[in-house]
Amino acid sequence: MTIKDTPEEWEIRATETPFTGNKTSVRTDEVVMPDGSVVRRDYQVHPGSVAVLALDDTGRVLVIRQYRHPVRQKLWEIPAGLLDVPGENPLHAAQRELYEEAHVKAEDWRVLTDVYTTPGGCDEAVRIFLARDLSEADGERFEVEHEEIDLEYERVPVDELVRGVLAGELHNNCLVVGVLSLVAAQNGEGLDALRPAEAPWPARPFEA
Repeated sequence: MTIKDTPEEWEIRATETPFTGNKTSVRTDEVVMPDGSVVRRDYQVHPGSVAVLALDDTGRVLVIRQYRHPVRQKLWEIPAGLLDVPGENPLHAAQRELYEEAHVKAEDWRVLTDVYTTPGGCDEAVRIFLARDLSEADGERFEVEHEEIDLEYERVPVDELVRGVLAGELHNNCLVVGVLSLVAAQNGEGLDALRPAEAPWPARPFEA
């Protein structure tokens, strides 16, 4: 048996959008269950995101500390952001986020992993990239606002991040998934065996 997620869509009898926000919305669907019953399912509709695990040539990961109001914590994270334009090439979005949040560019890009962050209540899909061969970006720094005004930056050895994840000290989804995927890839076929940066992404199709 091949362990692999597969597309499937159950019948929807009715749908409504009771809330529409600036970037996301809430949808309510009446979904037909396998026994024929119909139940209401509320979920957040999300444009999708990208995240970047930027690994320097000394084996350290670029991380950012940012305030996250819903959980009332400052979290250590990897650079990430929304897919602002429907159908946007996720590699271009990732390159933009790395520049805007850290003023860094990378010459080598791979797909590290693709995840649904909370599939029981949100349709957000995230593509996490591995970026290597790092250097400072050209030009002026991007002008930040809101929570990003207070950003802190560090480069942390992979082993220290793994320790923090397993100790329950680091909680950001993309950081946790990205770091553990990195270690799995290093211990497996190697980082050069990862998918190319513009590999297909069925969850958020795009034009190369």
